[in-house]
Amino acid sequence: MPLTPDEIDRYARHLVLRDVGGPGQLKIKAARVLVIGAGGLGAPLIQYLAAAGIGTIGLVDDDAVSLSNLQRQVIHGTPDIGSPKVRSAAEAVRRLNPHVTVETHAVRLTQENARALVRGYDLVADGSDNFETRYAVSDACFFEKKPLVTAALGQFDGSLTTIRAHETGPDGRPNPTYRCLFPSPPPPGTIPTCAEAGILGALAGVVGSLMAMEVIREIVGFGESLVGRLLMVDARGMRFDTVRYGWDESNRLSGRSAR
Repeated sequence: MPLTPDEIDRYARHLVLRDVGGPGQLKIKAARVLVIGAGGLGAPLIQYLAAAGIGTIGLVDDDAVSLSNLQRQVIHGTPDIGSPKVRSAAEAVRRLNPHVTVETHAVRLTQENARALVRGYDLVADGSDNFETRYAVSDACFFEKKPLVTAALGQFDGSLTTIRAHETGPDGRPNPTYRCLFPSPPPPGTIPTCAEAGILGALAGVVGSLMAMEVIREIVGFGESLVGRLLMVDARGMRFDTVRYGWDESNRLSGRSAR
């Protein structure tokens, strides 16, 4: 479907970019992206995906807006306290860009429903705040053959990578899975929750915006993907570092003895 005159005006700054242009914007318009979590990472991620003109955004979150969220979850406002996050985020998207279709899933993603949730989308962006969900999402994306952009936050640090574990790399070896990067979750209680440890609010905005940029790069197809690379953000030292990681032949999903 071609861009309307209103969309041409709205996305004018994308259309003049040589690496995006009309063909790239049409890819963005046709894309279906599932966002896991409408919280600290999801807030800026959802807003920038909507502003970019993603055709359909699916939102998965079973939580409600609370006052303590508003220090970093900027898609929600004080009047939204007590409302489901997916409803508040969907209303914000509609205000920002009426050309975007929003599909809400007010559920907690689990191993049991993960594959059904990701199946109907082209790409998944995981901004969840716990390892149980991250493993369930990444495993589901592997089996459903969906690319995954996943990020995590600490107190003053964040990380971001892209997983295309269902594909092979230029060397013919399988691309790494999330389980190649993190073979097993940390023991319960070793990683404090956000409520226990705290988090710098603006850091969520930085990493969530980087997630949106990586999603758009994956959809349009420009630049060097973060597949096999982990981007790390250090807010204390204001540093960005990248480390490479590869396929682990002992991983549970695509290893030589996969189960």
